[in-house]
Amino acid sequence: MIRSAISTDLPALQQIEIAAGEPFRDIGMDAIADDPPPTLDELNDFLAAEHIWVQTDANDVPVAYALVEIVDGGAHIEQVSVHPDHARQGLGAQLIDAVTEWAADHHHDLVTLTTFVDVPWNAPYYERLGFVRLAENRLSPGLIRIRTDEQSSGLDAWPRVTMSRPARGHVSPAQKYTAQEFAVQAPDRTNSSSTAVGPSRSIPSDATHSSL
Repeated sequence: MIRSAISTDLPALQQIEIAAGEPFRDIGMDAIADDPPPTLDELNDFLAAEHIWVQTDANDVPVAYALVEIVDGGAHIEQVSVHPDHARQGLGAQLIDAVTEWAADHHHDLVTLTTFVDVPWNAPYYERLGFVRLAENRLSPGLIRIRTDEQSSGLDAWPRVTMSRPARGHVSPAQKYTAQEFAVQAPDRTNSSSTAVGPSRSIPSDATHSSL
């Protein structure tokens, strides 16, 4: 079930994020796997804005979540992460659909995110969900700020891209395909992550990359 997050969910979201980072070790992105989860203060900011959605199991325990902020009038997915134990069930896609429906209901025309280009469960996955890549010269000021922050944090040690899909009139692949047809080569994580590292996580300051 998808619902809005409550305060007692927040520690579970941190654990989801830690678990969702582990598959990045398999593709040589240990710095991303080692990146700490959002702090409780950061999560509380999203909670106060009512911009956290969670996907829960039969016991109402979160197994996936999405964070959203409003950027230049659009709904920007800051993070979407699925616990690997619940991967390949379309949960990330369902969360993104819920965010998209909310965005349309609240008069936001676009849903945007930033993500890794070459990670199978990042940009290629989002393309399957109807997102398109945006050229750098098409980014709004808020999206430029996000990309600049990512570069300063060292995330561009691996190629990244900004993507969008319309909030209105979008027919979700989740409505057209089964969960099995959704399966990709790695856990359902977006950057979150993940679908996740989904959109944007920073490399820790003690990472081996010196671009911080």
